[in-house]
Amino acid sequence: MKLRNLLVALSLVLVVALAACGGDEEDGNTNKKDGDKADGGNEQVTLHLAALESAYGADVWENIIKAYEASHENVTVDLTIAKNIEEVIRPEMQAGNYPDVFLLATDREEALTETLIKENGIENLTSILDMNVSGEEVKVADKLLDGFTDTLATNPYADGDMYLAPMFYSPTGLFYNAALLEEKGWDVPETWDDMWELGDKATEEGISLFTYPIAGYFDTLVRSLLYASGGPDFFNDAMTYKEGIWKSAEATKVLETIEKLSEYVHPNTVANANPNDFTKNQQLVLDNEALFMPNGSWVVDEMAEAPRADGFEWGMMAVPAFEKGGDRYAFTFFEQIWIPSEAQNKDAAKDFLTFMYSDEAADIFLEAGAVQPIDGIVEKLDEQKQLFYSVYEAGALPAMGTFASTDPVAGANIGDELYKKIDSVMSGKITVEEWQNSIEEVSGKLRPAMK
Repeated sequence: MKLRNLLVALSLVLVVALAACGGDEEDGNTNKKDGDKADGGNEQVTLHLAALESAYGADVWENIIKAYEASHENVTVDLTIAKNIEEVIRPEMQAGNYPDVFLLATDREEALTETLIKENGIENLTSILDMNVSGEEVKVADKLLDGFTDTLATNPYADGDMYLAPMFYSPTGLFYNAALLEEKGWDVPETWDDMWELGDKATEEGISLFTYPIAGYFDTLVRSLLYASGGPDFFNDAMTYKEGIWKSAEATKVLETIEKLSEYVHPNTVANANPNDFTKNQQLVLDNEALFMPNGSWVVDEMAEAPRADGFEWGMMAVPAFEKGGDRYAFTFFEQIWIPSEAQNKDAAKDFLTFMYSDEAADIFLEAGAVQPIDGIVEKLDEQKQLFYSVYEAGALPAMGTFASTDPVAGANIGDELYKKIDSVMSGKITVEEWQNSIEEVSGKLRPAMK
């Protein structure tokens, strides 16, 4: 089954009916007449773009800007890009100097995007779905893959409106050296029982079953496990802080599975699980010191120059099922791009966002290894990446979504409780019961603060 068909089915269950916060948002086009250009017509505009410098590099944005300016002679794009973009931009925003366009996903440690969401500081982008892709005669909504604009990751207030536009997407799962498993005659595990059996075999040969880059990489693994344990409705209950959800049998199964992984994790993993040394953990897989790690398809480019075992061949599998024949999920990670409510050039910013889904922009992104969620993109990928992106055609179900937005609650961060404490679980500093209690406690604090 095609990814598009799977995602459209998923999208129906990802929209959660919650009350919308605040009043109606201005869409930035209320004073424009039909036929006016969203890029400001002939008026000279300087568009301020801020972007996180990720594994795709900085040059890709320079190339995007050149292409956009070539077709928009009245627009100049100023770029601010950094690996620590939050530290660079936050003082500017505090001084009232907001970027017009910001590429910065949720689930970052600094949580700047979440802060703006909680403060109603992000522009409503629903209107761009009905705009033509810049330079093309097709609407954005018709170009995007189904399901990507119907999740809490794009519609954080669950009111049917999109505030964060989907960008580079990647299927995630457990990555491994396919050549090593073939050499050893080991089957790719389909269930967690299969995983534990393989872990025992690998241990006998001095190979750890598991490693992870940093604890934050458990976000996609945990969410896939939540889907596999209880299905989409259960997942949405967890994302919207339903009372007692983390004490349920389904959640307990997920947390205990992660705790059991601590019995098979490589001994150096926790020490290296930080922003400076995380590639050392990824290197463990390339060196055949560990079998599996949670990651996304970006890891191939990220480790392209790294040494590796002879004959190394990337493999990726969906998260194992809890029982034989059970559902297996591959969480679809995607970044987000958005417009601050305080942006000065919202119309030009929206036109720039539509350009992100053009064939021209998609080809530029592809050269850097970034894949846009648009029709026909998979056919443009090389053979190796097609293997990853076809995981859904191989039987895995797609999972998407994130926690519902809330008003700020002092000392309550569900991401910290759920993911950051995994290092302590892995090292045996806290028990799964203590971890479970802390997650449920924070979930309870956030429930009444939902927007």
